[in-house]
Amino acid sequence: MPLSRVVATGGGTAGHVVPAIPVMQKLMARGAELHFVGGKAGPEQALVAHLPLRYHAVSTGKLRRYLSLENLADCFRIPVGILQAWWLLRRLRPQVVFSKGGFASFPAVVGAWLNRIPVVAHESDLTPGLANRLATPFIASLCVNFEPTAAKAGRKRVVVTGTPLRQDLLEGDAERGRALLGIDEGMRRGRRVLLVVGGSLGAAALNEAVAAALDDLLQGCVVVHVRGPGKVDAAFAGKADYIQREYVGDGWGDIIAAADLVISRAGANALYEWLALGKPHLLVPLPKSASRGDQLENAAFAAAQEWSLVIEEHELNSTTLVASVAKLADLSPAIRERLKTFATRDSTGLIIAELERAVAMRGGTATATP
Repeated sequence: MPLSRVVATGGGTAGHVVPAIPVMQKLMARGAELHFVGGKAGPEQALVAHLPLRYHAVSTGKLRRYLSLENLADCFRIPVGILQAWWLLRRLRPQVVFSKGGFASFPAVVGAWLNRIPVVAHESDLTPGLANRLATPFIASLCVNFEPTAAKAGRKRVVVTGTPLRQDLLEGDAERGRALLGIDEGMRRGRRVLLVVGGSLGAAALNEAVAAALDDLLQGCVVVHVRGPGKVDAAFAGKADYIQREYVGDGWGDIIAAADLVISRAGANALYEWLALGKPHLLVPLPKSASRGDQLENAAFAAAQEWSLVIEEHELNSTTLVASVAKLADLSPAIRERLKTFATRDSTGLIIAELERAVAMRGGTATATP
């Protein structure tokens, strides 16, 4: 059934918004009217600001797994957000809601359920996050990245879709990427281009290890280091063959294409990009002390398939980092061959098909309340 009005929701982190963008773009290209429901203070509003859609902010509360006085305040914020989302969706009357997860999505998911609007959710991690677990009773189906996740989703309908990739990543050009970074053959001198990225906010432990190991790494690589906002190190300004960036917007797909090797956190979206784009990579997962352990699970799964090399943060230092990069370089031809067998899907198309199915199963279309 053609979709004419869709609400997307998600947020709290970039990973709970960015993969929804290709889905929204394709729906808009087909003529659908798009709305986005997110929090008032999260990154989601800025992340979708370039899209021709309406953003609606509702009250949200972070779903914490630890004791905090903020949990008391969230006991009020979340019900208020659900009420706001219920009234908003009652007015908009979308045919379906697409949730990318994160705590900012929960009020919209429950508000849609209260309005009898079907919800299709997407989970990137190997095991569902807290927001998606809490939302499970209110959704029609769950789209997932990896096959093993299906067994952990209970009785809900589960569809393995992979994660939608932005077109600029799929169309990345290595020559353009090297030009953007100012890397020529004289600089490379036969060395590999090593891309280091710690996620949208950077990774302090990874930044420190790279700084300590930099002279050794530069013997075999030109190092491109995306350090995170405000984390460029002035002490290395002008360091030959070391390129620092706070973050990269335009041209990210080209820079990835230019990379021969990658060091990265093990967030599911980043991992899926390395797998789908065929990049030999070393994962440094966020430890359980700073997360729910999802990155450790993602990394262990990828390592078991021999897609990824992994070094845990408590083992990370200049010596282990240099040794791991050397091993990655040696194994990169074999890893590239294995990654050619990684099953990529038309993730955007599969998710849209699931949205259409949810509408068809509910029957009929919705129209906005005057």
